Amino acid sequence: MSEQAKTIAIIGGGPVGVAAGAHTLERGMKPLVLEAGPAIGHAARQWGHVRMFSPWEYNIDRAAERLLVASGWNSPDPHQYPTGAELVERYLEPLATRTPLKDYIQTSSRVTAISRVGFDKVKTKGRELARFELRYENGAGSKTVRADAVIDASGSWSMPNAAGANGLIAIGESERRDRIAYAIPDVLGVARSRYAGKTVAVLGSGHSAVGTLIDLVRLKEEAQGTRVVWLLRGEKPEKAFGGGSNDKLSARGELGAVFAKLVAGGQIAVEAGFKVKHLSLKDGCLRIGAGTACCGREVLADELIVSTGFRPDLSFLRELRIALDPALECPSTLAPLIDPNEHSCGTVRPHGARELSQPEPGFYFAGMKSYGRAPTFLLLTGYEQVRSIVADIAGDREAAERVELVLPETGVCTRTVAVAGETSGCCGGLAKADATACCVADETARAAGAKGCGCG
Repeated sequence: MSEQAKTIAIIGGGPVGVAAGAHTLERGMKPLVLEAGPAIGHAARQWGHVRMFSPWEYNIDRAAERLLVASGWNSPDPHQYPTGAELVERYLEPLATRTPLKDYIQTSSRVTAISRVGFDKVKTKGRELARFELRYENGAGSKTVRADAVIDASGSWSMPNAAGANGLIAIGESERRDRIAYAIPDVLGVARSRYAGKTVAVLGSGHSAVGTLIDLVRLKEEAQGTRVVWLLRGEKPEKAFGGGSNDKLSARGELGAVFAKLVAGGQIAVEAGFKVKHLSLKDGCLRIGAGTACCGREVLADELIVSTGFRPDLSFLRELRIALDPALECPSTLAPLIDPNEHSCGTVRPHGARELSQPEPGFYFAGMKSYGRAPTFLLLTGYEQVRSIVADIAGDREAAERVELVLPETGVCTRTVAVAGETSGCCGGLAKADATACCVADETARAAGAKGCGCG
């Protein structure tokens, strides 16, 4: 590698960050992967007990695979579904310790600020010619490093959303942290004693909440006295059941089907339309209140698990010129493709440097962080992102614009569920004749000989 080779600073040592490093090496440039945690894949280790919806074939980046194969790595069965722990052990750790990438990774290095050398955010003339300056903490004080381009793949795991229905921390939430866990606690493993024999409320309606609720029902079967309560802000529990057999990620479809049976069988108490406003103690229990502090609904529980998604940490980007969608906090050009307020039957269109670049030349978002507060990210999408971004940095515009990814169809409409006979609204409402179709548009596409959902 020449002394003149571009240096790309990559923030985050998760799957997408190390993939960016692999692509950078393959392009003859110098990566610098800065991981805030003490080991590579720190966030994935936190959900190590969770089995992924996608098999190995969708979780391995191709440039990373080429590095691994050259090191004598044995590839996992492409059709098996890894846990987070297996993703780290069988993929990320070998990549970070047995390939040339090992010389370009720094752990315990939390980025705290980024700017341009000699330029604050306001100054324009000559800005694009100045290198980036990144400040980070590694336990031995502040350090500084310079780079020609920056890819922020730091994810959003460290920034879980609060319990409050309006996006704010619920009143009393900070004071009751001893009774609250966020994201996906290991209720059948290391956290078992915390939840066994207790009344546990789970807030959320996404896959994290669904998976946790299913695990709690298993715990209920093993530990007498365990009671499971599902709190969801919306009025339609069935929206969380997913696409079933229409979902090309079969593990995800099966999860929704199992969950639907548990709810129908009364294994989970359901509180729909429950918008948390305040948390307090009552008779030794956690009082979870919706409505005003004196009136409205309440649920009493021993523990609350908040699985309401994540948001990006933008605090260290203050001196950069970035343009974000005002609602999703993701790149403005990407927002229309992933907005959960709009129908999204089928898949998000593959995207890359063009959608992820910023007004700050040479700076890009990638991975889960690029989706801001939208919940529909897939690892395979992130790998395509960094392939395109690194090509763009290398000056290979043709490769940056080329699409090299075909995503599995979800078979799910993210929309308000229609009632029988309704044809208005997203996707045309429920299918009229084909029970296996997710909506009218899907039914129409199949009748015309198309494959999968027709709403994409």
